[in-house]
Amino acid sequence: MLSVVLYDYAEGSAAKRDELRPAHREFLDSRGDLVLSGPTAAGGAVIVYEAEPTELEAWLNDDPFWTAGTVAHRVVTEWTIGLGSWKDKLGL
Repeated sequence: MLSVVLYDYAEGSAAKRDELRPAHREFLDSRGDLVLSGPTAAGGAVIVYEAEPTELEAWLNDDPFWTAGTVAHRVVTEWTIGLGSWKDKLGL
């Protein structure tokens, strides 16, 4: 099962995110089921895990970005990939 996480960063949080980025990345990668992660040009991030959304959301409460308040809004939902070139590349 894939879950997609959408972060919208809090306004004025860039400096704090820069400070916390190493800990944030270490945290995200610590589960061992991270598929993809990265920032968006719209002021947020997309993160994809092979995980169940409810459990993942509870775990994300300890993300350094979340605990420091640099994430203004978060969505965690199951994601079913239907089409696309990456479907086969990722074995989905």
